[in-house]
Amino acid sequence: MHRQKPHTRWYRLDNAGVLYSALQKEEYSAVYRFSAVMTEQVDPQALQRAVTRTMPRFPGFGVRIKKGVFWYYFEPNHAPGPFVKPDISNPCQPIRFQEDNGWLVRFYYYEKRISVEVFHALSDGAGTLTFFRTLLAVYLEEQGVPISWTPELLPVDSPPRSAELEDAYARYAGKRVLREGIQPAAYQNTGTAEPFYTLNITMGFLPLDAVKEKARQYNASITEYLTAVLLKTLLDKQHRENPVRERPVALAIPINLRGYFPSETLRNFILTLRPCIDPTLGEYTLPEIVSYVHHYFRLHLNRQEMRAVLTGNVRFQTNRLLQIIPISLKNPVMALGYHLAGVRPYSGTYTNPGAFTVPEAMAPHIQRMEVVLGQDTKPRVHCASISYGNQLEITFAGTQVETDTEREFFRFLVREGIPVKIESNRVC
Repeated sequence: MHRQKPHTRWYRLDNAGVLYSALQKEEYSAVYRFSAVMTEQVDPQALQRAVTRTMPRFPGFGVRIKKGVFWYYFEPNHAPGPFVKPDISNPCQPIRFQEDNGWLVRFYYYEKRISVEVFHALSDGAGTLTFFRTLLAVYLEEQGVPISWTPELLPVDSPPRSAELEDAYARYAGKRVLREGIQPAAYQNTGTAEPFYTLNITMGFLPLDAVKEKARQYNASITEYLTAVLLKTLLDKQHRENPVRERPVALAIPINLRGYFPSETLRNFILTLRPCIDPTLGEYTLPEIVSYVHHYFRLHLNRQEMRAVLTGNVRFQTNRLLQIIPISLKNPVMALGYHLAGVRPYSGTYTNPGAFTVPEAMAPHIQRMEVVLGQDTKPRVHCASISYGNQLEITFAGTQVETDTEREFFRFLVREGIPVKIESNRVC
């Protein structure tokens, strides 16, 4: 078998990576998880061989993070590992840069489930799914399954392409900057904090065709429909709490920019949209919210506006004054900026990476896919979804005791005529 030469060069973090690294602390790291539930019990030895074979093909995942005087940076990690481990009850725990031989990616197994957890400074969901799809192919190959290496897989015996490591933000930054200022505070949807390292996870499993048909009835995509349902759920929840003044309900919706700006990067390349409903203007029905979300997306999902937004983000990173400020002073300022611009204006996050597809030979060996967003900086839930075949999986994950948000969200879908099966790691 051909072995890849060790990756030797260091490189700067992209715009998103700079932010996630500055925010990292013992209580919080931007970590997310993808899982594949297989049809057969997982073989840990075969999975370890697959990890060992796959990692050199993806040098952007095989790094450790180093703290410079002015910025964090990545350098190749040649330490032993990463090693597959039995799964844990509270996933997406904070990354500690000096532990686990410096690895920023983790691999777990439990019965038929294979999971990968990634520190968001490395890659976004689209890049990680490309990595995970290839890992699953190598694992099945280690199990004796003949794999057809179609273009959606990256052959592990071929060298990585330089385009996969490009900073696509810097590539597409232009001259015009869109300055929106600090958005107003939104309804925070917080609750009672769980003990340290307790991540409550509730998963709903739905027939994809039923959700697609319901969204079609509203002339919307699945993402638009589910965004609207979550907005409606939070609006109703805030109203039941009877606050002195109701605040806007807003969601952070990550958008994969690869469909708008051609790039093969496996690093971060996303922007966030902010659909927002102001309840002080009056009551909104679900059809009205779906219509708003549908047109909001079409208004803001254009190359010109998105390029102006990402240009502003890149300009911030390349600001000459900011570059000469020591990282010890820069991190608290960036953390405050994130709270004001990335936490306070939002009621939560909803992300939908879409359909997970695999070559025909792999399909019979995978039952379903799952996705989990790690903890927020506050005790509130995030929402994520992913589909495989005709099953849509929706996850609510957070560090709050209360279950109001996820319970009412899934109840709403049932009232819409969509059957939902629930699984959770909560202890009854």
